[in-house]
Amino acid sequence: MKRFALIGAAGYIAPRHLKAIKETGNELVVAMDTNDSVGIMDSYFPEAEFFTEFEDFTAFVEDQSMQGKKLDYIAICSPNYLHAPHMKYAFKNGIDVICEKPLVLNSADMDILKEYEEKYSAQVNSILQLRLHPAIIALKEKVAAAPADHIFDVDLTYMTSRGKWYMKSWKGFDHKSGGVATNIGVHFYDMLHFVFGKLLSNEVHYRDEKTASGYLEYEKARVRWFLSIDANNLPENAVKGEKLTYRSITIGDEELEFSGGFTDLHTQSYEYILKGQGFGVDENRVAIETVEAIRKQPLVNAGDRAHALLAKVL
Repeated sequence: MKRFALIGAAGYIAPRHLKAIKETGNELVVAMDTNDSVGIMDSYFPEAEFFTEFEDFTAFVEDQSMQGKKLDYIAICSPNYLHAPHMKYAFKNGIDVICEKPLVLNSADMDILKEYEEKYSAQVNSILQLRLHPAIIALKEKVAAAPADHIFDVDLTYMTSRGKWYMKSWKGFDHKSGGVATNIGVHFYDMLHFVFGKLLSNEVHYRDEKTASGYLEYEKARVRWFLSIDANNLPENAVKGEKLTYRSITIGDEELEFSGGFTDLHTQSYEYILKGQGFGVDENRVAIETVEAIRKQPLVNAGDRAHALLAKVL
């Protein structure tokens, strides 16, 4: 049984980590969040310690180590801009990390993390669950089996409406979240690289606080993409539920169906990590460099590379 800590216990994604720790037969020893709305912990680990101050949390972790009860992993579900410092804290204490995406916001941080790993003999593991999804694995095999000179035409559309709270939270500030392409899209860009190979070019056609669109070219694909949290951009057939969403990836004339992959694969990710088969810094590099460029590089005219929905925002 491995001993876990969790940073960001009140966040949206934290229950998937709590469930994964439980389902893999491990123990949550302590959790931390500045927000105390963490009643979900009672469903999984009611005996776990909990702190709202990072200093209290770190003192507890270090006391545990002094008592010969060093933690094995710290799972990090904190806001994006805090991932790097929270990972560094874990490394300094020789504790391995399981970190939500995006691993970091800036590509330079990945080189620093590699240095920390080597210096403190600890390891980064990231949640890239789409790489484990059966539909994505099948697509990767299909692409690998295609003629060497075949280039796939791909349209990626993802829209998920967010209320007024979003822009007032840390997610609404680019320097904290990385912007909309990072916050809701980084796992898609990782998936595209995983399936279609090396990234060759990256254009951004539109970018504001709620919407981004552009064009990516990989070894085996030409991708037009459109991401938005603006409900005004949603089509009539958007899915109604917890929030209005629309997700579509077409490869040629075929629609890729992988709707279950966003909620069901954290436990499997943990199983791989616990077997020493997790995704580390290097597996994250292309996706982080992709979203960093989308955030920073100048806009260009879309021309014939425009996504079909780009006209709605121009």
